[in-house]
Amino acid sequence: MTTYLDAETAPLRNTGQIRLYNEEAFAGMRKACNLTARCLDELIDIIRPGVTTNTIDRFVFEFGMDNGALPATLNYRGYTKSTCTSINHVVCHGIPDDKPLRDGDIVNIDVTYIVDGWHGDASRMYPVGNIKRAAERLLEVTYECLLRGIAAVKPGSRIGAIGAAIQSYAEGERCSVVRDFCGHGVGRLFHDAPNILHYGNATDGVEMRPGMIFTIEPMINLGRPHVKVLSDGWTAVTRDRSLSAQYEHTVGVTEAGCEIFTLSPRGLDRPGLPA
Repeated sequence: MTTYLDAETAPLRNTGQIRLYNEEAFAGMRKACNLTARCLDELIDIIRPGVTTNTIDRFVFEFGMDNGALPATLNYRGYTKSTCTSINHVVCHGIPDDKPLRDGDIVNIDVTYIVDGWHGDASRMYPVGNIKRAAERLLEVTYECLLRGIAAVKPGSRIGAIGAAIQSYAEGERCSVVRDFCGHGVGRLFHDAPNILHYGNATDGVEMRPGMIFTIEPMINLGRPHVKVLSDGWTAVTRDRSLSAQYEHTVGVTEAGCEIFTLSPRGLDRPGLPA
């Protein structure tokens, strides 16, 4: 049976119990998530053909340092970079390197900053130069999946409502939902309970209650949903080499519905914008 805890008195480790945060915690999350969103905004001016993902990674690190924040992925479980950069058929956890981006690529940049102990987690897709219509459509479908998942967040509903909303839309658009990765609780911990599946039934899962904070981060494929992890232990790719896309926001459950903490200050978090 799932139990809910006052986050103020809960141990600082993932116990499988669900933390309920107060308004002071929400304020801390707003600050951390705003910095993450600002970084993702700045990347629009950087990402173009010929730029390496290591250049992007260095920018993420330096932007964090300049603003008193530490990238959460840096040295997390042996990961040595400040961001994840997932290109084309890479589903998630792509490792930055010196290979330049090419015209027509699509790339997901996933950033989490720690500010005063709070984790601000978000990711966006960026078109590199001129992309094909199929890729453009995938970005549009994936972003709409995120919005529909967020719209399902309300107290009293089940976590499964999020996945049901995402799955029904994605499959209706002849795309597939990755099952191997999910959203997660976040706050003082980088990864916490509950897991947020991006598929399933609206009546499944725990009840959403005010004070819960978690990510919604659907990974949508043009082809089949199956993925594999490469020998580096991190990079996940589509088995059929089809394109994959992901958008992510961190949200908090409120009495009235939810608050999106990672919205772009410049309104740049939706697809279709120039890179």
